[in-house]
Amino acid sequence: MFREMTFGQYYHSDSLIHRLDPRVKLAGTLVYAVSLFFPKNLPGLLCSAAFLLLVIRASRVPLRMMVRGVKPLLILIIFSALINMFTVRGRVILTLWRFNLTEEGLWMAFFLVVRLVFLVAGTSVMTYTTTPSRLTAGLEQSLGFLNRVRIPVHEIAMMMTIALRFIPILTRELDQIMKAQMSRGASFDEGNLIRRARQTVPVLIPLFVSSIRKASDLALAMEARGYHGGEGRTRMYPLSYERKDHAAYLLLALYLILMILCAAWFA
Repeated sequence: MFREMTFGQYYHSDSLIHRLDPRVKLAGTLVYAVSLFFPKNLPGLLCSAAFLLLVIRASRVPLRMMVRGVKPLLILIIFSALINMFTVRGRVILTLWRFNLTEEGLWMAFFLVVRLVFLVAGTSVMTYTTTPSRLTAGLEQSLGFLNRVRIPVHEIAMMMTIALRFIPILTRELDQIMKAQMSRGASFDEGNLIRRARQTVPVLIPLFVSSIRKASDLALAMEARGYHGGEGRTRMYPLSYERKDHAAYLLLALYLILMILCAAWFA
């Protein structure tokens, strides 16, 4: 499962999506995430699926990488689907012990699973096509108006980007620790739930120690390079909108209008 974790990784390519301004991709991710809650019918989901496939094709990121990014969340997705299937009231299809499987619950679970998968894939497109430095710059400039109320936007953007960048690093570290423990005779897939929980202690403690050490090394490296926050900082490559960015904004607006119309027409 840990080898399948792809969230937070950057995929090197020279696609149109890679060349877009990071502020456009941040806005696009937000718009797409909000639009997923508009449709309550199949035409709306088909529109969101077509838009997502179009963006993935334009980004030149292999589709199998998107599928790999969803695999670590399968347990959460299945659990959420089961909760909806057996808790939503409606026309009963099947009764299992004290739980009733309803037709409305099946549809609710279906829409939930599709929305979660699309949300993970859409967010992964942004992280696959944007480097951490450009993502920080995009977040900082997008939320720059908060500086007027003394909110440290640069520091918040930096922390979010560093946390995002550390996800694949800690995932690889966890995988290495588990392999080292397994080579010493440890087993993580045997016994009951309590025993498996106890077997994770020899893994979590080295992981915490390693993450603290990496955070300390990163802080020392940033201080050695003269980093003291965002005040007075300049950028070698400042962000500026180009014609393709304005076209992307227009495409996002058209997509949002289409999703609203689908939600209204097929309600």
